[in-house]
Amino acid sequence: MLRSLDGHLVIARKAFPIILANASVPLLGLVDTAAIGQTGGAQELGAIALGALIFSFIYWGFGFLRMGTTGFTAQSYGARDYAEVRYVSLRACLMGVGIGAVLIVLQHAVALSAFHLLDTSDEVKKLIGQYFYIRIWGAPATLCSFALLGVLVGLGQTRKLLGLQLFLNGLNILLNVFFVIGLGWSVRGIAAGTVIAEWAALLLGIWMVRRSLSGLMPRGSTQSWSRLFDRSKFSQMMRTNGNIMLRTLALLFGFAWFANRGAGFGDEVLAANHVLMQFVSLSAFFLDGYAYVVEMMVGKAMGARDERAYRVQLKQANQLAAVTAVLLAAFIWGFGSPIISGLTKDESVRILAKEYLPYACVYILVSFYAFQLDGVFIGSTRSGEMRNASLFSLLFFLTLSFLLSSQANNAGLWIAFIGYVIVRGLSLAYYLPRVSALFGR
Repeated sequence: MLRSLDGHLVIARKAFPIILANASVPLLGLVDTAAIGQTGGAQELGAIALGALIFSFIYWGFGFLRMGTTGFTAQSYGARDYAEVRYVSLRACLMGVGIGAVLIVLQHAVALSAFHLLDTSDEVKKLIGQYFYIRIWGAPATLCSFALLGVLVGLGQTRKLLGLQLFLNGLNILLNVFFVIGLGWSVRGIAAGTVIAEWAALLLGIWMVRRSLSGLMPRGSTQSWSRLFDRSKFSQMMRTNGNIMLRTLALLFGFAWFANRGAGFGDEVLAANHVLMQFVSLSAFFLDGYAYVVEMMVGKAMGARDERAYRVQLKQANQLAAVTAVLLAAFIWGFGSPIISGLTKDESVRILAKEYLPYACVYILVSFYAFQLDGVFIGSTRSGEMRNASLFSLLFFLTLSFLLSSQANNAGLWIAFIGYVIVRGLSLAYYLPRVSALFGR
């Protein structure tokens, strides 16, 4: 009993820094909005919102640099192949810098494609351009930092991850306030502050990871260029990351479909769903913390060929995530209505958001299982199964949402959305025996 409790505490201690790191992200957006709100108007605020959205979609699409690196790092660490841990980090960083450099080279094409999809005024698009063409120069730093974060998670060093994330967001906040309020640079100031913070965080991340790896590697160890550029290793990384990218794009499409389908029921429904999605995003900050720990623990157990550790730790992490989901759902059920009233002044939006609040609570309650199993397949680098499960559950969601929303409008859409996350979890569970089978090889 005491040993089980100790296991739960270890997982909680590793998850808590990740939760704090995630929670610091919306604070940055809040400060940026306040800074622009003090010096600019609606056009500047709209430009910052849409400009940040463009980069969120770009960077989320390359999130495999964090996830794939975590799995490979944890497996090498569990196998005590510390040299391979270093090579994994170098390969991932090279890939991140390379992709970032390509984005800079193709920046005009990327910008034109993004602006074409934005339905806003020419003046706002002009301001978005000012933001975009400065912010894009931080792409290599951000994508390389994704890889470094993956290394830290794979090594289980979540406190360092928290420190790096707080440094990035804290410096970003200070620079943005200085450039916007102090120097009056408006939209350009937000972009410049972000780019400087991204490059500074990269340097700190490199220092952190080098210190972590130096403690693992024996003195006098040399670099093997042939092993670093091993074709089979790069091929495996590319294949794994490609599948994770397809999985991520499927998730993006699913959430975009939910928003667009809700918009078809009117502006008030669109706004109400957006308010409720803030609760869903809040829950993800917490549940992601446990999923990250699962990635590390599964990968480490896989590398060490320790099936017992895999089963015990996964069970403990699932229990903690389930309890957290119940508490989150109960909190939002009890306090969601006054929070909604504080988030919007529009009475019709308030009424609709409160009407559909129970659906958001149910979604949060059942979503933890999909998060946890995502962690299992990332840690085991079984990305093909993740891809298949995501595509299947997306097809299920599109079909069910079309049928139910045609009959029950937004309530039907929410029921389909709840079904979507349940099927995501169940379809991943279908492939779970394949992960267990890996221990027998």
